[in-house]
Amino acid sequence: MSVVGFDFGNESCIVAVARQRGIDVVLNDESKRETPAIVCFGEKQRFIGTAGAASSMMNPKNSISQIKRLIGRQFSDPELQRDIKSLPFNVTEGPDGYPLIHARYLGEMRTFTPTQVLGMVFSNLKSIAEQNLKAAVVDCCIGIPVYFTELQRRAVLDAATIAGLHPLRLIHETTATALAYGIYKTDLPENDQLNVAFVDIGHASMQVCIAGFKKGQLKILAHSFDRSLGGRDFDEVLFHHFSAKFKEEYKIDVSQNARACLRLRAACEKLKKVLSANPEAPLNIECLMDEKDVRGFIKREEFEQISAPILQRVKAPLEKALADAGLAVGDVHMVEVVGSASRIPSILKILTEFFGKEPRRTMNASECVGRGCALQCAILSPTFKVREFQVNESFPFPISLSWKGSVPDAQNGEAEQEQLVFPKGNPIPSVKAVTFHKTSTFSVDVQYSDVSDLQAPAKISTYMIGPFPTLRSEKPKLKVKVRLNLHGIVSVESATLLEEEEVEVPVSKEPAKEDAKMETDEKPNDTSAPGANETDVNMQDAKGTAEAAGVENGVPQSGDKPVQMETDTKVEAPKKKVKKTNVPVAELVYGAMVSGDLQKAVEKEFEMALQDRVMEETKDKKNAVEAYVYDMRNKLCDKYHDFVTASDKEELMAKLQETEDWLYEDGEDETKGVYIAKLEELKKQGDPIEERYKEYSERGTIIDQLAYCINSYREAAMSNDTKFDHIELAEKQKVLNECVEAEAWLREKKQQQDQLPKYATPVLLSADVRKKAEALDRFCRPIMMKPKPAKPATPEAPATPPHPGSEAEPQGANSPKASPNRNGDPSENVPAGSGEAPPAYTEPMETDKPETTSAA
Repeated sequence: MSVVGFDFGNESCIVAVARQRGIDVVLNDESKRETPAIVCFGEKQRFIGTAGAASSMMNPKNSISQIKRLIGRQFSDPELQRDIKSLPFNVTEGPDGYPLIHARYLGEMRTFTPTQVLGMVFSNLKSIAEQNLKAAVVDCCIGIPVYFTELQRRAVLDAATIAGLHPLRLIHETTATALAYGIYKTDLPENDQLNVAFVDIGHASMQVCIAGFKKGQLKILAHSFDRSLGGRDFDEVLFHHFSAKFKEEYKIDVSQNARACLRLRAACEKLKKVLSANPEAPLNIECLMDEKDVRGFIKREEFEQISAPILQRVKAPLEKALADAGLAVGDVHMVEVVGSASRIPSILKILTEFFGKEPRRTMNASECVGRGCALQCAILSPTFKVREFQVNESFPFPISLSWKGSVPDAQNGEAEQEQLVFPKGNPIPSVKAVTFHKTSTFSVDVQYSDVSDLQAPAKISTYMIGPFPTLRSEKPKLKVKVRLNLHGIVSVESATLLEEEEVEVPVSKEPAKEDAKMETDEKPNDTSAPGANETDVNMQDAKGTAEAAGVENGVPQSGDKPVQMETDTKVEAPKKKVKKTNVPVAELVYGAMVSGDLQKAVEKEFEMALQDRVMEETKDKKNAVEAYVYDMRNKLCDKYHDFVTASDKEELMAKLQETEDWLYEDGEDETKGVYIAKLEELKKQGDPIEERYKEYSERGTIIDQLAYCINSYREAAMSNDTKFDHIELAEKQKVLNECVEAEAWLREKKQQQDQLPKYATPVLLSADVRKKAEALDRFCRPIMMKPKPAKPATPEAPATPPHPGSEAEPQGANSPKASPNRNGDPSENVPAGSGEAPPAYTEPMETDKPETTSAA
């Protein structure tokens, strides 16, 4: 099971994996820890990640970046409209009101949804993880901004599905940071809470989280954010500053040229980083536009002045986070700063002034989210045993249900009723139940109670509950279970119809106060008038996902439990049974991909990945042909010179030159099969030359090995050593004859080979010599390595064990061999190292002559 964490940022991504020794950030193909979040569409394939970043300057209009700002947002979103103005690629409104990305791919214009492009980025991150783990990656944990709406969270899950991933959890980026910070702390207090503020200022947004730490747990106290305050906003300030300056000084309008815009933005980003460490910095770009070189210069004071409107917005999220957490500035014990834009000195100055303490940098600003995601994945995975650490997450938005009531309305016939289900700061995950008194099909809307912090429609989804079965009870109850899952997605999970039936049976009242309490229907939120269509809503907090499976807000799963008991004595009274019936629930999520479209997107991604793989293999084969041409040409003039005739060399050189010309002309754009055939054609002429050189290089060593083998066995057969005395003379003669035969074969072949020139086909092949040596070894080894026959042991004592009173008893009284073991079998007491157990009843001999036994 894979344990991987993905941090997909607006500009770059991090892949972290859990190993036995801890969390590692893995490297991509270019041995870099950060992978650009870019997809570049080419004429024949896609370039994703580092390859996409390398192609983006030459192909800006087909290089898709900043996907994080596009997913799950309507095209009419004001923030999206501002972002589109700075993007080099074309984005239009789709038929559903959501953005569509246009790019030229495989020679024609194609349209892609932001979710599809994000799926491509995830596919690249998945391949990076698989290459490092040497295993398939499916389960993972993905970090998302806390301000992501329901639709954006669903879009991330859909993109992961397109990439073949299964996210165990979508975790807030600031929560992942807090987890990576706290799980390694060994000095956390047990009682008093340690409050830490995490300020994450990334490429495009700012997030603030205040977390309370105790030993073995963290609790998120508050979230706040500014979706459009990040490092790119400072880049944009510098971009507009120098764009206006160059327009006035050099008479060029950078905004009219997409490539010039990219180059100037990249230069401004570098300039911003230089200003973080230096009081002033220059800007120089060669041939920016219209073949003009441009120069600029700016001081840090001037940069802070033109960035003042952005810096003024930093305090608002800080104040909101403290207010939501109910803390004063003095209650925050530490401030941790992370994110790529957190290195700007003016931002650090604002944070210091606000909190009254210096922000700390104990974490890696770019990798902490990815590490936290991998830790969360390890906690959820059974693969690793992780230190006990509880993460109490909170949901940043209030969620409510709305439905049509029964109170007449003059305009639309029915009054709209709304009930808050998950208030702001509600724990994640969570389950709650709503009790309705409905007798026919009706719809329930899930919506945001407050959209002041959101640039999104209030309505999230609609659930149609029904049709109902035939009702037997006059006042049935409908229990609707609403779940806020680990991803922060709200859904109506199920609807259960509860009907009471009376049965005349003897029953005794037991003091089961809990059941009676749980079934009591107090109707605290009854807002409708009495009648047949009475709608009563009863909100009860579930005890947690584990308890909710068995008891839904006090409703026992078993239908045979009593709802209400009247007396404490045993009487004949009607018993009320609760009959449970599941009611169908149909879901409609506004703006989300339907299952059919998602499956088509998965298939399309598979097709594009296959095309990429074919093109990569084609490139490899083309490179192999080119490498063979250059390599063989050099070797023909060097070490292969003596192994080829002049005519063959001239012919092959001409063939190599012809192939090289073909590669850069007609063969520039061919299929994989054509390159394979071309390489095989060249090898038909080049392989014999290479084989002759290889035989010549290896022949001496192989011949020496055979000669050594012959001499070794000959010397052993002729030796007078006593260790070979047990081998018969006839057997030794066979070994000598085999050695003489092998030596004669080698001498004959060697003489023939020495008479041939190097460019001739060899008659003495290394493979033949190796086979001859192996055959000689197979024949001689069993003879010369034959073990000596074992000497038979002749007993010198009677066949019966000595009597306890015999002479041998005093001598062997202290020896383990002097007496039988508990089973009466002396063979079990053979000393270690004696080889094999001697025959039974030989102990007197071994006692008298221990050295003889040891020798045997």
